[in-house]
This record gives sequence, structure tokens and C-alpha cells, in this order.
Amino acid sequence: MTDHNHIHDENCNHDHEHDVVILTDDEGNDHEFIIVEVMEMEDKHYAVLVPHDDEDGEGIIMRVEEDGNGEEYLVDIEDDEEWQRVVSAYEKFLDEHSE
Repeated sequence: MTDHNHIHDENCNHDHEHDVVILTDDEGNDHEFIIVEVMEMEDKHYAVLVPHDDEDGEGIIMRVEEDGNGEEYLVDIEDDEEWQRVVSAYEKFLDEHSE
């Protein structure tokens, strides 16, 4: 789901309280996600996303990168070791903030 990743901000003239990302899947279908958390780890940023229409649904984590113009975009985390580090860090974050 990384063919097109569009990050909205507070100035995008949409009616929502959270930042919304539209991800396009391999079949060309758009899916809206809410960015619920952005965390930094090892000088990289990661966004935790949940489906816009099902905020209790299963979330995903993607790495935030910047293009040459400073525009942010999201990419899948394909390295298993990186994925495990990010998931562990997010679980630790959740534990610390749920107390």
C-alpha cells in the first residue's frame, strides 16, 4: 500500500481533527488512515496509522521519509529486524503511556 501516500495537514480544508493519510493499494484503491502517533527511533521517524473508518481496527506502522523538496512520504518497513525494533519501541511507548 505505498504507491501513493498523501499526508494532509491542518491547512488542507478537510473536516477532521487528526492528520489523515491516503494510501493507495496495489489495485489502485485509496484507503484513509489517521496518524495516531509519530515516533523517532535511530534518527528515523515512524508513523502509526489506523483506518479512518475503523479507529479500533488494526493499525500499521510505516517509516516517514523526505524527498528532495522536503515533502514527507511513507514507505513500508521491509527489513524484519527494523520492523521488530519499531514494534518493540511502540509497545514500550504504549506501556509507558497507559499507566
